[in-house]
Amino acid sequence: MTAGSEIGPELLRAIPLPSLSAESDKEERGRVLVVAGGAAVPGAATLTGLAALRVGAGKLQLAATEQCAIALGMAVPEARIISTPMTPEGEIAGSDDLLAATARSDVVILGPGMMEGPSLGDLVERLVSAANSATLVIDAAAMSVLRPEGGAVKAAAGRLVLTPHAGEMAALLDCSKAQVLEDLAGAARILSARLNAVVVIKTGETYVVSPDGRGWRHAHGAPGLGTSGSGDVLAGVIGGLAARGAPPAVAAVWGVWLHARAGARLSSSIGKLGFLARELLGQLPGALEDVGRV
Repeated sequence: MTAGSEIGPELLRAIPLPSLSAESDKEERGRVLVVAGGAAVPGAATLTGLAALRVGAGKLQLAATEQCAIALGMAVPEARIISTPMTPEGEIAGSDDLLAATARSDVVILGPGMMEGPSLGDLVERLVSAANSATLVIDAAAMSVLRPEGGAVKAAAGRLVLTPHAGEMAALLDCSKAQVLEDLAGAARILSARLNAVVVIKTGETYVVSPDGRGWRHAHGAPGLGTSGSGDVLAGVIGGLAARGAPPAVAAVWGVWLHARAGARLSSSIGKLGFLARELLGQLPGALEDVGRV
């Protein structure tokens, strides 16, 4: 996998996902915890968690405020719901149960649909610290409060996957969005080195960069993927593949292609624009099968 390698089926076949036996069960396919959403975007946890299951993760846990827990459990009956207190802003707050679930998980997906608030930084720090060996997929507002100098982030080195868009990348690097867009891969490399993380920068042309300097590019995303909730699905796909045992960089590269392939399938059946993020979910199993056919 050389720098700038194009992400496509040929590359994916060269870096296959860990094989699963015919008798594999949910224990073998990993335990995912999704900490996402809140009062403003409670459905983000649904999109993220179901995406993880659709690519083969074994067990799903969803954190939810006490006010949303029952509704989320009804919407996603496949998941165990970890009920937590709510912050004054309506966001997920930490709890002993949530920290315990984090410690038991193989993958923690943190941030989709969450809103910035005064307590978010402390929550992220505590969850990253509690994830002793889990792969951490960090998205949206949770990225904005990462503390590079903090012990938790340093301890998680090599287990982090960050999924910023250009605006979020600019904030993380304290530069302008225009500067990021001038050199997407370069910006991703800086952040990857700074946090020792795999970085997936999401634009019409997506780049994946790992801390060892390897890089990959995907330039064939469907226009319809630029829609609300699409990034939540991508985070779930990457997390689900990591739960199955894929290393962070492999999970990210496969995740980018599968997400784009699901969009391409909907573009063919519905139209280039107008499909919904929730509709990507049903296309993911077929997209996995497509790797061997296209």
